[in-house]
Amino acid sequence: MTTDISDSLLSRIIDDLAEFGWSLQTGFAPQSLTRQLAEECRQRIAQGTLAPAGTGRGHAVAVREGTRSDHIQWLEAGQSPACDGYLQLLDDLRVAINQSLYMGLVDYESHFAFYPPGGFYLKHLDRFRDDDRRAVSAVLYLNDGWQAEDGGMLRLYLADGQVRDVLPEAGTLVVFLSADVPHEVLPASRDRLSLTGWFRRRGDGVL
Repeated sequence: MTTDISDSLLSRIIDDLAEFGWSLQTGFAPQSLTRQLAEECRQRIAQGTLAPAGTGRGHAVAVREGTRSDHIQWLEAGQSPACDGYLQLLDDLRVAINQSLYMGLVDYESHFAFYPPGGFYLKHLDRFRDDDRRAVSAVLYLNDGWQAEDGGMLRLYLADGQVRDVLPEAGTLVVFLSADVPHEVLPASRDRLSLTGWFRRRGDGVL
C-alpha cells in the first residue's frame, strides 16, 4: 500500500509542535487507509485479541479499572498491508520532525485502542517518570460519522492554561509533546477506535 504525506502537511505539524507543543490535523490519513484500519481493529475486537490496558511499564504494569478502561493490541510490522501503510506514514513524520526539530526520534510504537461505550482514561501524561524515551505522542482516530453528542473527546490541558477537546473523527491525527501535555479520554456513548502511539528517543539499554 502506497501512502504519502504532503510537504505542506508535514510543515504544519512541525510548526505547530515548535510553537504550541501540539498539532491537530483532520484528514491526515487517506480515507481508504482509515477504513481498512478501522475494519482491522473491529476484526481484532471480535476475535478477542485486544486485552485490557494497564498502567505503568515493564513488570510494574497493572490493570487499574478506575484509571482507564480501554482494550489494546500492539502493532508490529508485517501484520497487514494497512498496518504497514500506517507505520510508514508515521515513520515519514518521524524523519521530518528529526530533520526540522532535531529531536533524535529513533522509532515509533503504536497500538490499537478500543473504548467501549462509557470507556474512559483519566488525566495523565504519556511520559513515565523513570523513562524519558517517549517524546512525541500521536493518535489517529478511526471513527466514521462521529458527532459531538457521541462524547469520547480527547481533552488536552495546554501550557497556556487552555483546555482543548478533540473530536475523535476518522482520519484526524493529534500530535503532542509527551512530557508537556496532560490529557484524558472522556466517556463516549458508542464504540471508540484509535491508533495510539509514541515517537521515542534512544535511552539506556535501547539498541
